[in-house]
Amino acid sequence: MPQTAEQEGRGRRAVAVIGAGPAGLMAAEALAGRGITVTVYDAMPSPARKFLMAGRGGLNITHSEPLDRFLTRYGAAAPVVAPWIRRFTPDDLRAWVHGLGIETFVGSSGRVFPVGLKASPLLRAWLRRLDGLGVTLKARHRWTGWTDDGALAFDTPEGPLVVAADATLLALGGASWPRLGSDGGWAPLLAAKGIDLAPFRAANAGFDVAWSPAFIERAEGQPLKRIALSFAGQTSRGEAVVTRTGLEGGALYALGAPLREVIARDGQAVLRIDLKPDLDLAAITARLAKAPPSESLKNRLRKALGLEGVVPALLREGVPPADLATPAALAQRLKALPITLTAIRPMDRAISTAGGITLTELDDHLMLRRLPGVFAVGEMLDWEAPTGGYLLQACFSGALAAAEGMAVSWPSSVQTENAY
Repeated sequence: MPQTAEQEGRGRRAVAVIGAGPAGLMAAEALAGRGITVTVYDAMPSPARKFLMAGRGGLNITHSEPLDRFLTRYGAAAPVVAPWIRRFTPDDLRAWVHGLGIETFVGSSGRVFPVGLKASPLLRAWLRRLDGLGVTLKARHRWTGWTDDGALAFDTPEGPLVVAADATLLALGGASWPRLGSDGGWAPLLAAKGIDLAPFRAANAGFDVAWSPAFIERAEGQPLKRIALSFAGQTSRGEAVVTRTGLEGGALYALGAPLREVIARDGQAVLRIDLKPDLDLAAITARLAKAPPSESLKNRLRKALGLEGVVPALLREGVPPADLATPAALAQRLKALPITLTAIRPMDRAISTAGGITLTELDDHLMLRRLPGVFAVGEMLDWEAPTGGYLLQACFSGALAAAEGMAVSWPSSVQTENAY
């Protein structure tokens, strides 16, 4: 027989939050602060595992650029995402982190980090706050859908569990990093309820390039710093890294969505790299013209332009020496080096995913139109953004929008036990 948990907080409104990542925990905090009984369920042994993993390389919580530019980072989803972020802005997020006793700073790239760069101190302070608000966290509770009478069903170490709640917030993540809990296993449960789902697709991932074996041996792991990448009328400045299979890095991720879609349609996409974006073509040509023709390509690039490392080998990759023989020809390649991308890396190698619940399935409060009383937030939804703090910001902001939506729509969002 399955265990049955009576509706917690009898006499008080009770919400089940399924998923203990940043979006789920933020919604739980906002709901508990309104006097609502909140229980957070998660399949993993401990909360926020992907959040902690993100912090290993320096937790980038948001970005300091002007808000109007910030909002463009969400592409086609910007009209939906923008109201969440205008309601809870990057400055608001920084103030929230400061309220946990963690200071923040703005890096040279404009990205915002907690002092110390780690996620674990922030998470510990956050969990203490949630505990003080009366939020209950239940680990190793894997959601398996709904029972025939509309209750929530879970698999637990003690066996099946059935839970009744006045409303449910789903915050189960996308389909990247399955070992940390984001495996997309919830998709069939919602599809069975008639929810429209876009296929999962890798986002913030590297791309494949057919490098020659000699180039891989020489260049694997080498960075390309202070570059500009261009594709389909968009330009992204930053850095990238040469990998055995191709290229990856923040500058590339910012163009990931259009590159991915063109490759899916055409089988390839031609990216152009500006290896010296702070100088125009004429200035580069003039500097190269001053170098003695007898000098090696490596020395000409280093002396005239300060370009070293992997750049000479990259310029030569698949190019006849004659195409680099004159200052004008060399300058042209430096300003618009074509690189043919043949595939995006698999989802299990991606930082995040696109796809999931289509945004038209949600009302203005992030409630599923076909499942009254059920709200969804975070990477479960079909939006994407590049790295740089944009992913976390939208998860936090969207979670608060959903929590507020629950509060204002409560009478209509609370359904009978047969609602599903």
